[in-house]
Amino acid sequence: MNEAQVMDFAREAVFTMLKVATPIMIVGLIVGLVISLFQALTSIQEMTLTFVPKILVVFTSLLVLLPYMFETMQRFMESVADRIVGIG
Repeated sequence: MNEAQVMDFAREAVFTMLKVATPIMIVGLIVGLVISLFQALTSIQEMTLTFVPKILVVFTSLLVLLPYMFETMQRFMESVADRIVGIG
């Protein structure tokens, strides 16, 4: 395995990580912005108001997006296994 193949593999790993993590992070960001806007408009400064809804929405989105995340990771692992077979 030469340097170009290692860099290609690392690039593919980073893109796979971004594909898996980005939807959950975006959902958390949107919920956080909506809650912050609500707090700013109503002058409610309760700390639990920021955490509880965000945790619930992130866990729910994890359950909804789990098939997509599994499929993405499965495709990446299949490509890794093909590369391992190709080396040997």
